[in-house]
Amino acid sequence: MKKNIPYYLLKAVAWLVSLLPFWVLYGIADFFFVIIYYVARYRRKVVRQNLTTSFPENDEKELKLIERRFYRWLCDYFVETLKLLTISNENLLKHLEFRGAEQVEQAFAEGRSVAVIMGHYCNWEWMSAIGLAFPHYPDAVMGLIYHPLRSDAADFLFLDIRSAHGGVCINKRHVLRHLVQYKREKRHTLFGYISDQTPKWENIHLWLDFLGHDTPVFTGGERIMRKMDDAVFYVDMERPRRGRYICTFRLLSAHAAQEEENAITHRFFQMLEETIRRKPAYYLWTHNRWKRTHAEYDAIVEEWRQQGHHLKDNA
Repeated sequence: MKKNIPYYLLKAVAWLVSLLPFWVLYGIADFFFVIIYYVARYRRKVVRQNLTTSFPENDEKELKLIERRFYRWLCDYFVETLKLLTISNENLLKHLEFRGAEQVEQAFAEGRSVAVIMGHYCNWEWMSAIGLAFPHYPDAVMGLIYHPLRSDAADFLFLDIRSAHGGVCINKRHVLRHLVQYKREKRHTLFGYISDQTPKWENIHLWLDFLGHDTPVFTGGERIMRKMDDAVFYVDMERPRRGRYICTFRLLSAHAAQEEENAITHRFFQMLEETIRRKPAYYLWTHNRWKRTHAEYDAIVEEWRQQGHHLKDNA
């Protein structure tokens, strides 16, 4: 698809902003925090509802503190993401630390394909620079699976951002085809999966407990991992201070093909919940993650069955 004028205008503005030093970017983020939180009150009801139902043991004062910290971080997330356009690899590594990479390199040495799985926690966009963790494997394919955005201009911009530090952006519809091709070419591959999105009704494969909610889950990522017999790692992100992230690779499964169905997904959500409970302000609370209920799903499935649709009910 041809890139258009809105894209070039958006790219020019984003590029100019990304040239600013971090201290200026964080000043801009502080300004927008006031606008978004106090003036626009962007999704305040959704955030408060998500926090209240996820942490019923916390009182109102504690929830408000998490809420404000979340919005401050959300504004930081946007300026940090734009920074990826122009920051050098060397400078980025002053802000982004990888731990446990030797486990992934061991999988590479054994000729294994690797999958890393994470949620919308801390700045997941900075993980597009994951290749910097493996300087001994400069030719490895660092696949970034993405869902195209509705706006072409924004979609093109985020493709630029995500590929700025070596990431190979692949539409989620074509992931398996690319993986098979890379395997034939005997190339080292590491593909990243963000696996906590809310699926459409027809894509719900599983319901599990997550942060005290009956949560619908799409297991497409796990199915690919099992087909490829990936070594699977959970990325545990931390933000010890502003402008600093630590990404730790934690082995989730040595051989995905040997796992029982849904075991990887269950383990991922357990690990993600542990991460969130450690510092809840850095999770994407603006997303209406629990808008679909199990009762509604059962009713829809029953209606589909009456219409003659043959669906696998994993509920």
